[in-house]
Amino acid sequence: MQPNELIAPGQVWLVGAGPGDPDLLTRKAEKLIVAAQIVFHDALVGPGVLDLIPEGVERVSVGKRSGRHSKAQENINDLLLTAARAGKRVVRLKGGDPSVFGRSAEEMAHLAEEGIGVSICPGITTASAAAASGNASLTLRGVARGLTLVTAHLKAGEPLTLDWETLARPGGTLGIYMGRAAAGEIGRSLIAAGRDPETPVMVAVNVSLPNERLIRGRLSALAFLVETVSDDDPTLLLIGEAMSGINEWRPQLPIAGHKAGSLLC
Repeated sequence: MQPNELIAPGQVWLVGAGPGDPDLLTRKAEKLIVAAQIVFHDALVGPGVLDLIPEGVERVSVGKRSGRHSKAQENINDLLLTAARAGKRVVRLKGGDPSVFGRSAEEMAHLAEEGIGVSICPGITTASAAAASGNASLTLRGVARGLTLVTAHLKAGEPLTLDWETLARPGGTLGIYMGRAAAGEIGRSLIAAGRDPETPVMVAVNVSLPNERLIRGRLSALAFLVETVSDDDPTLLLIGEAMSGINEWRPQLPIAGHKAGSLLC
């Protein structure tokens, strides 16, 4: 099969770009990028991934970052529809995995209503990549039996309304996407709902990129841990006993050299 045969004219693929490092793309994702005639990409797609788009392929940035939206979701939906109706092979390139806080359902529904074929190529979500970078496990037998992913991204002026009592239950790992701005409130709310203030935390910044940072500490210090993180730096909060690190749970296992700096609090 030739690369361009992966995408039929007038078809849209929602493609997971992973956390940023192009080496973390799936092989299928790379093939789809090469096959596209037009690529609509988010702001959080890594520059190395964008470099894989062939010359001559139209690129359209539809990124949303730190509350500064270059395109409203309704406009993105219409852009995808217009490109597909023109018979182009369309790739919608999304950071991480399209189905994890990627608003893929909205785009699929809009296109399906107009009779446009849509397919999804999954990608590595940031929580998985962050745990790998930190030599940690999102679940851990006898310690973290579950994983809960939520987002702290809100429209301007909206309160952060989460089920804090459920999220504060021990025995699992909590991953909070886009949590930097609300870190102080998150820490206070979890502690007030019963989570131990000493619960380990890992703040993962620019995951998988050359400027990646992993900052470790305790839940009680969460507001302090993010003080040096810029508004423009994609930030994930991982909270739970499993974030103590593999050295604490399996001290006999050697750990390969780690590229990211850590702050222990």
